[in-house]
Amino acid sequence: MLTSLPNLLTLSRIALIPVILALLWFPATWTAWTAAGLFALAGITDYFDGYLARAWHEESIIGRFLDPIADKLLVAAVLFLLVADHKIVGHAVLPAVIILLREVMVSGLREFLAGLRVGVPVSGLAKWKTAIQLMAIGWLIVGDHGPGWLPVRVVGEIGLWAAAVLTLITGWDYLRAGLRHMLNPTGAPPAAEPAAKAPTAVTPVRTGA
Repeated sequence: MLTSLPNLLTLSRIALIPVILALLWFPATWTAWTAAGLFALAGITDYFDGYLARAWHEESIIGRFLDPIADKLLVAAVLFLLVADHKIVGHAVLPAVIILLREVMVSGLREFLAGLRVGVPVSGLAKWKTAIQLMAIGWLIVGDHGPGWLPVRVVGEIGLWAAAVLTLITGWDYLRAGLRHMLNPTGAPPAAEPAAKAPTAVTPVRTGA
């Protein structure tokens, strides 16, 4: 159900996106810290929507659809605005591009594998990638508005590079899984199999990757 708490948490993450972007649009210390706080809150909902859905047995098709979309919209929108606002500059733009390209690729792979009724489980490394990525973006949102004794922007850029490295590793894992099904000549869609044989599928996990 759309009104279940896990789905409402996912929807709240989408609803926070324009608020965070509006705060980032106005360069001030209080807007930067408020945006970072809301971004952190959105990241927390990313964990709890999947956890509660599994714990309460409320996993749903719409939840599995909305959860990765909410994650990708949040990350892409904030990264774009951080680059436009010059909070991500120079070589630090490269990991941001890598992260965005990986998200596009994984979305395409998920759509292809969904047509074969094959799910892609989220690996532990992908969860670490998501956590480091969200923390790095949070630091970059604060940027130069952090305390003078702490190199906030540098810490954020290092985290973004670390997330980009994990992005390449986990992206290759997803691509390799997709290629196995693309190149397997016997991997026909379930509809073409005998009715008595149940299709093999892995239920996607409601966690951002």
